[in-house]
Amino acid sequence: MGFPSRCSLPPEKYDAVCNELIQLAATITEFEPVRMYVRPEDIQLAESLVKPVVKDASRLTLIPCPINHCWVRDTGPVYVRDTTGEFPTQRFALNFRFNEWGGKKPEDDVVCWGQRWPLMNDNALQENTEFARWVIEHDSIPSSVTRIDAPIRAEGGGLVTDGEGTMLITESSIVCDKRNPGMSKAEIEAELMRLLGIEKVIWFPGRRNVDITDVHMDAEARFVRPGVIAYSKPHAIAIDLWQELSAEIREILGRETDAKGRRLEVHTIEEPDPRGLVESDHDELSASYVNFYFVNDGLIIPKFGDEERDQNALEILQALLPERAIRQVYASAIPLTGGVLHCVTQQVLMVNPGQ
Repeated sequence: MGFPSRCSLPPEKYDAVCNELIQLAATITEFEPVRMYVRPEDIQLAESLVKPVVKDASRLTLIPCPINHCWVRDTGPVYVRDTTGEFPTQRFALNFRFNEWGGKKPEDDVVCWGQRWPLMNDNALQENTEFARWVIEHDSIPSSVTRIDAPIRAEGGGLVTDGEGTMLITESSIVCDKRNPGMSKAEIEAELMRLLGIEKVIWFPGRRNVDITDVHMDAEARFVRPGVIAYSKPHAIAIDLWQELSAEIREILGRETDAKGRRLEVHTIEEPDPRGLVESDHDELSASYVNFYFVNDGLIIPKFGDEERDQNALEILQALLPERAIRQVYASAIPLTGGVLHCVTQQVLMVNPGQ
């Protein structure tokens, strides 16, 4: 996880986002240890927030690091396993060389999502690009990590996989000159297969510039296990563009098979009513229940404050995953600044001999 710098969030949301991140981290520590990367000047603040809520301090490590964004799913490394059997205990991680979601940075002080965002200087932007490399180079527990610099640019939130060779991804989030100039869809697909062990890519058109990510699939559809998908359906009052985009995703899921030839079993989870969650008519809200985070033996899902739909999401996911303990974590400020729980987490691979 990442503790955000003050230049990365609207000032009026900074404290609330930090508090929600620490509450999320505390919940995750019930299942697995957490590494949280923090700017050296923010360590004292982070410590003051951690102490009251984390029961076992040994389960959460604060690591001084040049970091700005809390969106480590996109900025951080993507850990992968060796599938050849040649390196059974070696850890590998991909560096996709984050570039602000295809260069989306304000050129001057602007209002976006109903809020005024600060500007990042060139040094901060470079820190964001270098974050994945920094993490890999400083990750030595339980062993060192071999860095793989990917020849394509991508963000982790755009890469939804089932662990058995199937990937869901939008064209808009990766087939574009701002990320991969001069590369065709076929060339990008070949690299995804090579780097991530993918056997079949299911493509969705997506939409360019409809949000900062150009539509990441981790807010639209997620595998709960191979062959079974949780699909996020916009609330009935969502704008027509999102309704259209989402219906397109659902239609494609309904006619596709995965890498093993299985028809996809799709379970719909309706998003919350935004009217009780936004603060003004200009706010935009990332409120997808499928933007959850898998932990060891459990699942962490968001709770937005729409009691009916919060409960419905919990019941659907618990029925789909009866063997896992499910925890709900309240998120309000994080969704108003661009993401949910999957966006602010990134799993770290622990490789044990014989596994």
